[in-house]
Amino acid sequence: MAKTTPAQFVKQVRQEAKKVTWPTRKETIASTAMVFLMVVFAAIFFFVADWVLGAVIRQILGLRG
Repeated sequence: MAKTTPAQFVKQVRQEAKKVTWPTRKETIASTAMVFLMVVFAAIFFFVADWVLGAVIRQILGLRG
């Protein structure tokens, strides 16, 4: 493997950075909204799963709560 000087490295990084296609503002907002929506759905799912499993375990152990 050939050695790369720091100057060559910086040049290569700049060349690669020019190839990057950044998302538009609209795409960024849509992606962010989807992430928040999925977080809410996951939170609701785990809350319900925890509540159901807790109720089942309390029933098995004969506990009140």
